[in-house]
Amino acid sequence: MADEELIDALRVADAVRYGEFELSHGGTSNYYVDKYAFETSPRCLELVAEAFADELAAVGEEGTKLAGVALGAVPLVAATSVATGTPYVIVRKQQKEYGTANLVEGDLAEGETVVVLEDVATTGRSAIDAAEALREAGAVVERVVVVVNRQEGAAENMAAHDLELHSLVTAAELLADAPEDLDVA
Repeated sequence: MADEELIDALRVADAVRYGEFELSHGGTSNYYVDKYAFETSPRCLELVAEAFADELAAVGEEGTKLAGVALGAVPLVAATSVATGTPYVIVRKQQKEYGTANLVEGDLAEGETVVVLEDVATTGRSAIDAAEALREAGAVVERVVVVVNRQEGAAENMAAHDLELHSLVTAAELLADAPEDLDVA
């Protein structure tokens, strides 16, 4: 069961919108989880960082290096890093063509265990891509923790890439107060 205080904060931040929305993977949905609405709310960031810290401790990963996918997960991983004292890296969606041309930004040692933190998982594609980039850089990545799991295949897709998905909130929990005429299945 998700933390009701976090769910309430997400709702207060207006992170759940109802209507007709196109999703990044090309599908459509009658609700949208606006990650920027909760990532720019200090209270939501505080609660997410605390919940991520609790989740990491529950699975024995406290103190493990963290990774955030640019751009959306950077505020989340930074807040969690500050709350836990755990260092992090940032995984770009594309390698830079200038400067250092890094795909992974920050200090990462060969063989280091890393947990990927992400905002919203629908298919899990960006988290999978980040995990693969980290693995190519020499990291050991087995776990992804997201704020909201839309429950649309991300867990299964990640499992096919040897990744275990944990979420702070599921779509079912977040949409428990959805309008009655909205089909959220």
